[in-house]
Amino acid sequence: MTAVGFLYPGYSAEDDYERIEQLFASDVRLPVVHTDIGEDAHRVDALIRMGEADRLAAGVEELRLAGAEAVVWACTSGSFVYGWEGAQEQIRNLARAAGMPASSTSFAFAHALQHLGVSRVAIAATYPEDVAAYFAGFLKSAGVEVTATRGSGIITAAEVGTWGRDEVLELALAGDHPSAEVVLLPDTALHTAAYLPELEQVLGKPVLTANQVSVWEGLRLTERKVWAEKLGKLFARPE
Repeated sequence: MTAVGFLYPGYSAEDDYERIEQLFASDVRLPVVHTDIGEDAHRVDALIRMGEADRLAAGVEELRLAGAEAVVWACTSGSFVYGWEGAQEQIRNLARAAGMPASSTSFAFAHALQHLGVSRVAIAATYPEDVAAYFAGFLKSAGVEVTATRGSGIITAAEVGTWGRDEVLELALAGDHPSAEVVLLPDTALHTAAYLPELEQVLGKPVLTANQVSVWEGLRLTERKVWAEKLGKLFARPE
């Protein structure tokens, strides 16, 4: 059995992890521990506090008891607001506290893009425009060309968690750009696991979403390969 642990801020779309685990239909387990988010706000100062080392460290013992072999900070905005170097330090601190390999959703996006061999992306974000711009800057530090960035102005994760299929499709379509090779939906508070095949069919290109890439990143850390066609191009079996 392979177990990947996730530190998830608050309660919004954490059931995506259970759905993904079920889609694998294998011996992969994806335990989730909820971290204290403090203030639920897509605002830079609140997001920096959300990702502080002590908040993350508080959840690692529970993940160790669950048998986790690697841990992912399943929060994009609570990592990329630190910038590339700051986000790396955040993960180093988490790995030391957990005593296991660690990463975050922000780095998961960067590594997934490398895996797919693509470098031109469009960002379709739920965040306010200024927060979405931080994500674009983070990706540029990874050598990614951001062709378009769209923010939706949503302040709280709680509101994002209420979005369903129609809102997710609308967001992706609005954020796409003709020159983008892939569309990114970066918020882990957004339910996307159930919509990945339809998203890729409608857009005609790969779509990477926060909870999807978080799981992929955790499996990468454990060197476990799992294929699941219903989770999009990222989890497609190599041809």
